[in-house]
Amino acid sequence: MARGKQPGKAQRAPKVHRAVLTRTVDDFEAAFWPDEQPVDNAVVMTMGALHEGHAALIRAARKQVGRDGRVAVTVFVNPLQFGAGEDLERYPRTLDEDLRLAEENGADVVFAPSVDEVYPNGEPQVRLAAGPMGERFEGATRPGHFDGVLTVVAKLLHITDPDFAFFGEKDAQQLALVRRMVADLDFDVEVVGVPTVREEDGLARSSRNRYLGEEERTRALALSRALLAGRDVAAQGPGAVREAAAAVLDTAEGVELDYLALIDPHDFTEAPDDFRGEAVLAVAAKVGPTRLIDNVHVICR
Repeated sequence: MARGKQPGKAQRAPKVHRAVLTRTVDDFEAAFWPDEQPVDNAVVMTMGALHEGHAALIRAARKQVGRDGRVAVTVFVNPLQFGAGEDLERYPRTLDEDLRLAEENGADVVFAPSVDEVYPNGEPQVRLAAGPMGERFEGATRPGHFDGVLTVVAKLLHITDPDFAFFGEKDAQQLALVRRMVADLDFDVEVVGVPTVREEDGLARSSRNRYLGEEERTRALALSRALLAGRDVAAQGPGAVREAAAAVLDTAEGVELDYLALIDPHDFTEAPDDFRGEAVLAVAAKVGPTRLIDNVHVICR
């Protein structure tokens, strides 16, 4: 049983939040569980380079557990989820800024372990397999990616022992797979999705946006425009959604499309032409050397 699920919560004065930076599992546990008071707790898992999208997750976690609950933010660039030629080495690492943003938005503890702390015996020989659901779309482009994601999420769930785990809806396939893992393997945690946070011009917030030059950033707006064009005609059915979104991307300069797909969110298969109900319209593309993903929920009628 998770600590936060014990009965009889004590009534205490509201806390002033000062995020404690921890680097080891032992230090995290000492900071996150300073006493045996049975309060709700939540975790927000990140790879750092925090932005307003992460801030929204932390705020949602704080709201969920209340002023007296505990919120942990993990900052770990997980090597298992990067493939050959991807941006593991150059992925932005901004821990001082991350600590400040986490604290300002209500985190109690930031857990920023080393690779050796998370994988003390070296690269793990036993890993979780994402299965067929993790081999489509993002998984097809990045083989093994979701195996690495689920392996580290499972480890961090064991370490942080949360009542609630918060993930962004921008990574729709990741969110779906984490939910499926939790259900299939009986993790005692509620997974909460938080809507995508966008810039004023519609670009989805992402740590990788900082790779974009000024011209590339302008070109990247074609992704959100395509998704909104598809969503606007969802009442006409899946075919209209695909056509409207594709029409925007077909004329977009400097956008190298990986996939544009209308997806059944239950199993992450391509939605058939007679599909009715809620679907995920997802896109992945390179803008210059930077690969971006985005999605919106649509209701096909």
